[in-house]
Amino acid sequence: MSLPKEIPSPARSPNTSMGPISESPSRSSLIPNPIITKRTRTLSMLELALEHPVEHGVIKSFCRVKGHGFIKKDDGDDIFVHVSDIDGEYVPRVGDEVSFRKLQIPPKMEKYQAVHVQITNFTPEVHQRWTSPLTPEEGREGSRPGSPTSSNKIK
Repeated sequence: MSLPKEIPSPARSPNTSMGPISESPSRSSLIPNPIITKRTRTLSMLELALEHPVEHGVIKSFCRVKGHGFIKKDDGDDIFVHVSDIDGEYVPRVGDEVSFRKLQIPPKMEKYQAVHVQITNFTPEVHQRWTSPLTPEEGREGSRPGSPTSSNKIK
């Protein structure tokens, strides 16, 4: 009686580096969770942000679809905010009071953007979670002027 031959595993096979083609990983296993944003910063940039004091302001505008908006600082100036810099599970709405730190925007380092943004006082309206589907209003916000979902649609 002969023993069955051991089939080499893909990791030990000298002829293949990725394993058999038929056993390709599913698409969902290739997507990192959580998704890594394009705005990853170096440790030194994060340390620079922590050197700035915590400031306060009010959300002036924010588009969830486009992924950015502006905060009106207590001193009256506006500062840019990117979706990847908002901490918490709720989408900010116009009028929400927030706390943040500021960080210079590369490469010229001439302007600032808000980072470590946290909503400190919510407006009375119902807030959406990041995981909730887009509302019809949010869908119209992100549309281009010539698109069929735009509020400028010719009737």
